[in-house]
Amino acid sequence: MDTSYVPGEYENERASNIYLMSLAVIVVGLPLPIINFLATIIVYFSNRNSTYFVRWHSMQALLSQALVASINAVGFSWTMWIIFGPVRLSNEYIAYVITAAVFNLAEFVGTIYAAIQTRKGKHINFWLFGPLSDLICKP
Repeated sequence: MDTSYVPGEYENERASNIYLMSLAVIVVGLPLPIINFLATIIVYFSNRNSTYFVRWHSMQALLSQALVASINAVGFSWTMWIIFGPVRLSNEYIAYVITAAVFNLAEFVGTIYAAIQTRKGKHINFWLFGPLSDLICKP
């Protein structure tokens, strides 16, 4: 994304709200990892005809939520297998849950930071999802 572009106040607010929405849905969808991802998909499609700045941040939020949903889905499934199935608690499971928790915390903090900075009109480029957003979103 062109970092010299200065978005308008309306664009700043919409881009910031995209990140805030993904945080708000965590409260509703915490037990089910797919809920937050589905909400982000809906927000992306509702913003796909918006300005490039808003579309780009919608894509970045969608990509980050896709990875988080995948990590959480594996952890959720593994937990259900331990509770209801023949799988036993293991060191690998504990390590995975700790890693997933750290990743979720980092994504949560990054999302809050992105929401605050985009509200100020600053472009935030996540280290993995920013370049992917550049490839997918065209001005």
